[in-house]
Amino acid sequence: MLVEAKELEALLPKSERSRVNVMRDRIAAMGRTLLDRAAQVEVDRRVPMENIEALRAIGYFDLLKPRAFGGFEYEFSALVDLNIDLAKWCASTAWVAGLLSSHQWLVAGFSEQAQRDVWGSNPNALVCGSYAPACKAEAVDGGYIISGRWSFASGCDCAQWSLCSAILPAGEERDAPAPAFLLVPEKDYQIEDTWHVIGLAGTGSKTLVLDKVFVPAHRALLFSETTTGNTPGARLYAHQPGFSIPMLSAIPSCLASVAVGTAHGALEDYLQRTSQRVTRGAVAGAHNKMAEFPTIQLRVAEAAASCDAAKKILLSDLREREATANGGQAITVQDRITSRRGQAFAVSLAIRATEALNASTGGQGLDVSHPVQRAWRDANAVGRHISMNWDTVGTMYGQMALGLEPKGQY
Repeated sequence: MLVEAKELEALLPKSERSRVNVMRDRIAAMGRTLLDRAAQVEVDRRVPMENIEALRAIGYFDLLKPRAFGGFEYEFSALVDLNIDLAKWCASTAWVAGLLSSHQWLVAGFSEQAQRDVWGSNPNALVCGSYAPACKAEAVDGGYIISGRWSFASGCDCAQWSLCSAILPAGEERDAPAPAFLLVPEKDYQIEDTWHVIGLAGTGSKTLVLDKVFVPAHRALLFSETTTGNTPGARLYAHQPGFSIPMLSAIPSCLASVAVGTAHGALEDYLQRTSQRVTRGAVAGAHNKMAEFPTIQLRVAEAAASCDAAKKILLSDLREREATANGGQAITVQDRITSRRGQAFAVSLAIRATEALNASTGGQGLDVSHPVQRAWRDANAVGRHISMNWDTVGTMYGQMALGLEPKGQY
């Protein structure tokens, strides 16, 4: 029988770390079921509600939500750590669940009224999102009118609200147009099925279509507010400094966790299969133990080192930002760009790990359902995300280190 999130909170140990370990055990307990569904998730091109409800029942979507709305208010690193474990079993589920959970933290940056709009009548409401500004908002009395198409809205089939980015016009509060997130309920948008891909295929990252939708002004959050951590919600929840961490030091870490986790899962699967596998013949000869080939041993070592390094970099950078915020200090532009470097480099290491393993799975690895091959496709798909692209993020860090003006997302 599934335990409801609030009941789980009462049963969990007092320390956050101990609580996270209990949730880690619960994720492991549902892992085999998630793995068994993974192939069908790809075919369906969306995460099933069974997965979402199972995660809801253990409090996954309450991890970062404010206590005022029934959440646990954990540190963001707790979600990233757990999402690595979740991605071992199904990367698409981890991508969607990680985003839906991290968006609870992002919504907490909006005004209190906006938060009440989302969670007031439905405490379990989940929020998907599309970050690229898709239109110029029209200012009207009390808010804005937006129309357009918002792509890559991962998990939109599982959400009741969406974050739709737009350019707000200049006005009394702004000297120039500025990008912002606008909160929109599901009744105000249509979902267009545009997601046909070979990696992260089950994330259902479809397109949202809006036609002259009114959004009240209190449901807008400027990029300049959330990328600096100076949001209405950060001031509202001053008791929890984690809400003041700049958005791009936090949410991309959750995206990167999917690549890191799926690489760990691929390594575990590879070790289990390869330790028992013998060759069938041909060039290598028959009945030789694969584990005894030095090239196989090297691939395992490379993958294991890459996995370990990726996880440590990702969590270490995020925990440093949390320590800075908890100490009442400002998170600098250098800190923010260092976070972005770590996120993208962790993904590049995860890709390296899956490349090493997938290249030696032989003919069996060509099957689209092979876990190592799926991990290889999923990790590479994470690396295609603009926030995770090492060429883009790496050069931005290099610009800063060399005394140039950094150009990019930070």
